[in-house]
Amino acid sequence: MWRHIASNALTFLIVLLFLTGGVIAWGTSEYSAEGPLDQAICVQVRSGSNMRIVSEDLVDQGAVSSGGIFRMGADYAGKTSQLKAGSFLVPAGSSMEEIVDIVTRGGASTCGTEIVYRVGVTRIVAQVRELDPATGRFVELTSFEPAEVEAPAEYTETRAADDTQYRVVISEGVTSWQVVQALNALEFMEGEVTEIPPEGMLAPNSYQVQPGDSVEELLADMQSAQERILAQAWAERSDGLPLASPEEALILASIIEKEASTSDERFDVASVFVNRLNQGMRLQTDPTVIYGVTEGRGVLGRGLRQSELRAENPWNTYVISGLPATPIANPGAGSIEAALNPSDTDYIFFVAKSLNPRDGHNFAVTLDEHNRNVAIYRELEAARDAAQDN
Repeated sequence: MWRHIASNALTFLIVLLFLTGGVIAWGTSEYSAEGPLDQAICVQVRSGSNMRIVSEDLVDQGAVSSGGIFRMGADYAGKTSQLKAGSFLVPAGSSMEEIVDIVTRGGASTCGTEIVYRVGVTRIVAQVRELDPATGRFVELTSFEPAEVEAPAEYTETRAADDTQYRVVISEGVTSWQVVQALNALEFMEGEVTEIPPEGMLAPNSYQVQPGDSVEELLADMQSAQERILAQAWAERSDGLPLASPEEALILASIIEKEASTSDERFDVASVFVNRLNQGMRLQTDPTVIYGVTEGRGVLGRGLRQSELRAENPWNTYVISGLPATPIANPGAGSIEAALNPSDTDYIFFVAKSLNPRDGHNFAVTLDEHNRNVAIYRELEAARDAAQDN
């Protein structure tokens, strides 16, 4: 009898192990299989949340078929304790395994509602926008200039929400003084900075920030980013450039940033200044004169005077030979690349093609050709002025 009982117990154990193995295999297959989402969604992981809360939200949104399998898979992969707070885009058809990776890998949030502060050359704009997961595009809810108008209700409500994301966008061509003033004015950032970083050494880019972040640390991140960009571009520079150091390359790049109307013509604009430097000609570029007047502290807001064009200062390239003393703005990576890899041209001159800056410039090799281009531009100005008088 005992032999019979032992035989039955062994059989039961074998069946149990077989069934358990089958369940594990099925669970593993479900965990890595394509998920049920037919369109992308945004999953919000609040600070202090856990895998159970996240899994229940995913089940409610139809992203996973089983919260239990999702949690067990995350635990088996050793990722349960690695959950990151934020708002994350989950693409259509994502498997449980892929979703676990999305909510545990960290990094910048990829969806949700965010406030973007755009620091431009002439103005600062605050924008509230929300990502539409279905299209992958941001939808603007409101935008305004904080220095000009009172904040709209959409902005105030978004600022009050605890899951709002924040981003600072620094445009190419802004000065270091402008960046510092803009960051110091952000009420959610900590620590006012009084010392202006070196001109040209703040990388224009988009930076994700959080309430309580330090202005000083953000500026340090921008400077580190610009150092990396400049070092790589210098290492990959063309031969025979009239530039003795990365610092001189940065100065030239800042002038290119201010003069080029389109990204496509940066390399041609760079060739003009490189050709002038090689030939010992003065650069004679208005943005350097403007910087000599303002020293980067705000916008001139008017045309240059003849006295300013003749003024002697370290930036007036109508008076001095070679490059100005410092950069005149913070150039983007594209202008730095152009300064160190200019087009191979004989261009010495350029002037705007039209009254619309986006139309770019006409380039010339000889002074006669340049004068004809200038005459065309003057005719356009005269026609505009006549139309305004009428």
